[in-house]
Amino acid sequence: QCEKNGDVKKRRSNQADIPDNLRQEAETCYRLRLPEDFYQFWKFCEELDPEKPSDALVSSVGLTLVGPYDILAGKHKKAISTDLDFNLHWRFFYDPPEFQTILVGDSKTQYHMGYFSLPISVYFFINRDVPDELPVWVGANEAKKGCVISQVGDNVFAAVKLFLSKKLKEVTDKKKNAILKDIDEKLTRTAKELGYSLEQKTMKMKQRDKKVVTKAFHGAGLVVPVDKNDVGYRELPETNANLKKICKAIVDAPTDDERLKAFAPIQEMLTFVQFANDECDYGMGYELGMDLFCYGSHYFHKTVGQLLPLAYALLKRNRFAEIIESHLANRREEKVDQLAP
Repeated sequence: QCEKNGDVKKRRSNQADIPDNLRQEAETCYRLRLPEDFYQFWKFCEELDPEKPSDALVSSVGLTLVGPYDILAGKHKKAISTDLDFNLHWRFFYDPPEFQTILVGDSKTQYHMGYFSLPISVYFFINRDVPDELPVWVGANEAKKGCVISQVGDNVFAAVKLFLSKKLKEVTDKKKNAILKDIDEKLTRTAKELGYSLEQKTMKMKQRDKKVVTKAFHGAGLVVPVDKNDVGYRELPETNANLKKICKAIVDAPTDDERLKAFAPIQEMLTFVQFANDECDYGMGYELGMDLFCYGSHYFHKTVGQLLPLAYALLKRNRFAEIIESHLANRREEKVDQLAP
């Protein structure tokens, strides 16, 4: 299902001891580059549980390694379905295309963590605005509660460390607490040896936040290139609060006629987006599309389908255009594991 490609790269000193063909397979399946901390964390979990690294933190911490980790674990080779879509594998209801799940927690709230891509430049392959870029921080979302994504560190070690710290405060059982402390110490030691920051918000993340043109409904922020003449982004004519009210009126409308009338402000904004796109302010359609996606109602799917793939194409982020199209065609609240029997 996932062919290996590319040349075998020389291993750098800080690289995890994971075969190149396995790395290539994971990155080819997802058609995205994965950062080194992703692989280092797999090695860390292998040391905790050599038999099942994916489950190394389940009984103690309550986290399972999923998504691209399923490729490292070889789970995709045992899949019954031949029609696997990795665009949708562990893609929760509110996950924007920039978000890639790598860890799942409490299934009741659908807590999950993933890499979030916040492209800084459209000209250089630095972060992940096109598939060759790397993600910029780790985010967490509880899909049962809504669309908000919170920043939990710039690498997976920091994200799990934060999760562990909260867990240690909650657990009263001495035996469980001792197990958690042991994992916490091992994780802290490994991260420090590898040179990863365990801060929730690093200086790099703060610098990237300065590039955010708008927070959007998910709060994670959108980044578009804006030139010295301020071309690239223009604000929506409505505040977030007002846009949510407009969305609510549409969703709560008692009849289709009422709903059509309630859609009028959105229609007007779509006209503004067309003008903005003509004048290279691609960020406006990107923001409106993302906000409507984050609101979560199927009434907006058609509009999101018009806005986001186009915005991503104009921003040269075609990979994300593919992901949103796949997601809108099969957006579900349950059964997000594509490899489940």
